[in-house]
Amino acid sequence: MAVGWPVALTAGDVRLRPLRRSDQRTWMALRAQNSAWLAPWDATSPVPVRGPRPSFGEFVRSLSSQARSGGSLPFAVDYEGLLVGQLTVTGIMHGSLRSGSLGYWVSQHVAGRGIIPTAVALATDHCFEVLGLHRVEVNIRPENAPSLRVVAKLGFRDEGLRERYLHIGDEWCDHRSFALTTEDVPGGLLNRWRGRASAT
Repeated sequence: MAVGWPVALTAGDVRLRPLRRSDQRTWMALRAQNSAWLAPWDATSPVPVRGPRPSFGEFVRSLSSQARSGGSLPFAVDYEGLLVGQLTVTGIMHGSLRSGSLGYWVSQHVAGRGIIPTAVALATDHCFEVLGLHRVEVNIRPENAPSLRVVAKLGFRDEGLRERYLHIGDEWCDHRSFALTTEDVPGGLLNRWRGRASAT
């Protein structure tokens, strides 16, 4: 098993845990209900994909394999005991870089409740404290106001524009890159986020 996986991370009503095959019905329903909400931000393949799409079971097995190899952390996001989204740390590198890239989605019906900021804080602290990473980044389309609010609330540093960074729909889309290093949050990101949230 990879260091730090499998694992469940909890803060209040928010819990990160491995996605399971038994999540299929809820996950599929959430994705269908939120298709218009998520489509502008979902990465796509620039090369036409031929053949049948992988089943949900194959999707979960692929995520689990990547996690076991230490290359990613694919979390389900639960709120009040129910699956509401997903958060994945990808591109985990060790050596002299010690970095990972974090992405997420959440159902529109629970957006704005602090779920994703809490989930991002939990995952970031896990990356720094357990995996020993030095840097975590989040890349966001400039038009994605809800995600921009997440990194603003958490105090991620804006590192500028990455032109034509990710393929979405039928085009290569610009993204803004935000990052934190361990030096930015010596007491942990979750503690900082809780302090900011309680002050508002």
